[in-house]
Amino acid sequence: MSLTVFLVAGEPSGDRLGAALMAGLKTLRPDVTFMGIGGSEMQAEGLTSMFPMSELSVMGIAEILPRLMPLLARVRETAATIVAKSPNVLITIDSPDFCLRVARKVKAVSDIPTVHYVAPTVWAWRPKRAQKMARSIDHVLALFPFEPPYMTDAGVSCDFVGHPVTTEPVADVAERAEFRAQYAIAQTDPVVLVLPGSRGGEISRLMPVFGPSLQRVREQVPGAQFVIPAAEPVAQAVMEWAATLPFVVHILDPRGMERDQAAAQKRAAFGAADVALAASGTVSLELAASGTPMVIAYDMNWLTRRLIAAMLRVDTVTLVNLVSDTRVVPEFLAEDCVPEKIAPAIVALLTDPAAQAAQHQAAELTMKLLGRDAEPPGLRAARSVLAKINA
Repeated sequence: MSLTVFLVAGEPSGDRLGAALMAGLKTLRPDVTFMGIGGSEMQAEGLTSMFPMSELSVMGIAEILPRLMPLLARVRETAATIVAKSPNVLITIDSPDFCLRVARKVKAVSDIPTVHYVAPTVWAWRPKRAQKMARSIDHVLALFPFEPPYMTDAGVSCDFVGHPVTTEPVADVAERAEFRAQYAIAQTDPVVLVLPGSRGGEISRLMPVFGPSLQRVREQVPGAQFVIPAAEPVAQAVMEWAATLPFVVHILDPRGMERDQAAAQKRAAFGAADVALAASGTVSLELAASGTPMVIAYDMNWLTRRLIAAMLRVDTVTLVNLVSDTRVVPEFLAEDCVPEKIAPAIVALLTDPAAQAAQHQAAELTMKLLGRDAEPPGLRAARSVLAKINA
């Protein structure tokens, strides 16, 4: 009997997780077929998306409110489709505001097994989410080794499956040198990688802060070169912003490129960089994988900022700091997300070998704990799913 899997992803990081899981399922069950919602990477693995995943890429409480009614309509549409198609399993991937609403509606009228990929960050804020999730989710796939106990305590089974970032290729010496040559960057010029996020809201909030920060860095480190690997959904906005700056920024525009070509260019930029200024999120793990020291900066809508600050249970949101149980990556959040704090941190990291070494050590530990050199996480996740639905 063939296996039918319905997957729902709502943002680029979930799309990557979903694609790796789909590849793992195809390895273990060649007869598998896929339905659902996903981005370009999941589509490359054989998914035809019900509608563009970008409709769901909204982050922040205040940011969601203006789009709440269309999102709720998509919740109802997605749940109804799942129930009608009756797949062997529903796998929702991250994006809990959308995905868990879908799962609740499906569970209310069916016995379709439900798996959620990416445990809720109950260790960071809103600890009661685990108990709430247990009402509609049968099994959880966790990215981090410290997460399963939180879920099993709440009454839902959970397997740590590792993080796909540990299996992604990194640039070698030749690729790094070729990147510098392509953009006429001297080997002695420090490269600052700039990663302002993949959502329109992040670009509009962070670019007005990142621009002056880079200007301050340039004043103190005249040879500094700035590179932005733009995410495809915001590439035009990034290019328009960069054109307003009084100095050159090298923009890597993935539009019109083949997926592998764009990935290779981004990988080379990560490897060639001496330091990165990045928005908070999964990108910190990508930087750790490439061994790139980083400074994290992030801000949100005023209302979202206040609500999250009141609920936060950890003293850092940077994943490298959390996984390695260190605090070597400097972060500037909310009120601290200002050029006069960000720029000195970048300059200090560029000029302090001890700080660079500390970050390299934390990055190596992070990758080891997340499963580097073990079985690929996508395959581990696939085994976990199949074991659960065959139990």
